[in-house]
Amino acid sequence: MKKVIGIFMLFSCYAATAVAQGSRPTGQPGGKKNTYEVAAYYFPNYHRDSINEKWHGKGWTEWDVLKAAKPRFPGHEQPKVPSWGYFDEADPRWAAREIDLAADNGIDVFIYDWYWYANTGQYLQQGLEQGFLKAPNRNRMKFALMWANHDWLNIQPATFDNNRIKLTDGKVSWGLWDTISTYIVEKYFKQPNYWKIDGKPYFSIYDIVNFVNGLGGLQQAKKGIDLLEEKARKAGFPGIDLNIEAWMINDGSARQIKGPDAPRNAKEMVKALGCESASSYCYVHHFDISGAGFPTVPYSKALEANKKYWRQFISDYPDILYTPNVSMGWDASPRCMQSDKFELKTYPWTPVLTGNTPAAFQGALEDAKRFLDEYNPRHKIIVLNAWNEWTEGSFLLPEKKYGDAYLKAIKAVFGDE
Repeated sequence: MKKVIGIFMLFSCYAATAVAQGSRPTGQPGGKKNTYEVAAYYFPNYHRDSINEKWHGKGWTEWDVLKAAKPRFPGHEQPKVPSWGYFDEADPRWAAREIDLAADNGIDVFIYDWYWYANTGQYLQQGLEQGFLKAPNRNRMKFALMWANHDWLNIQPATFDNNRIKLTDGKVSWGLWDTISTYIVEKYFKQPNYWKIDGKPYFSIYDIVNFVNGLGGLQQAKKGIDLLEEKARKAGFPGIDLNIEAWMINDGSARQIKGPDAPRNAKEMVKALGCESASSYCYVHHFDISGAGFPTVPYSKALEANKKYWRQFISDYPDILYTPNVSMGWDASPRCMQSDKFELKTYPWTPVLTGNTPAAFQGALEDAKRFLDEYNPRHKIIVLNAWNEWTEGSFLLPEKKYGDAYLKAIKAVFGDE
């Protein structure tokens, strides 16, 4: 989960990282010959979870939200129907099918939205731990974590009156971070197919403000990052690649940090924390979709706004590796209460991107590739939204209208040379 403004910025969630430019050494997952690496965000809410069952009822998954979706205006294409049906991503047999499909079409990495809350403990981890990591073909792909440490609100579905209930708080204490950081290193970093940059396990934080304020300020947060680095070094790695979601790298976010050591601006914040890379989760983080029309907005407008953002970011932060995002689409209407009116409001009551055909998506991928060639960073990485953000209208898994056409677009642009 996560987006647009305020609450909108909360769902699904990150990431980027990769191998050095040039051919990948023999034996690493993927085995593409070109100099690009493609990562797709993975939202693991399509398996049964005990916490979800407490909140929503026995057997509930995000599939229930998708199934209940209805057309909200003339020409609105809902509900979306997965070609594979409503499968269990925590079943390693299904995970194996996902891995083969992604790897066969040019995707190198799944970046899992990953959750651990103070009042719930781990959440939604079984898609990764029981599905992906137990799939017999898991070494065909790499994986990484985007810690989605945002507050979790009861918006599945959301009511039009904005009567939000905070189910969890995304902040964690120092003691809990000590536990979490140990688990991350032991359970994930040590996996042979964990994604690394220059040998450093990639770790992305979705809501850096929540992390800093939870630990008690900027200096304490840096000590928290140093703690994770120390544990990684003891495990044999040269450190970690700290990635921060780019929607939080702005002066407004920096001003939300509390304490006597609060940064004056975003540049101070990322420097103090030792941020090495930044990624964007989706188009709407860098595009005012709510101000662009309703109920629909052309996909091309969102793309152009993001292309402008790519160039602005690398100009403002030349020392931070940036990984551009290409989003397949946007339609959060399934997360709106279907019996309530559909009008413009805060997330998820937002416009729908239209014109996001496979051809338009392929054009966006080609734009990103040209940007990377001009930028020419030490690692050419693109991140995609998303493998399975079905209820936000951004998914690469086959759906009844276009089948696997979006995946074929990825292969056409970033497949083996």
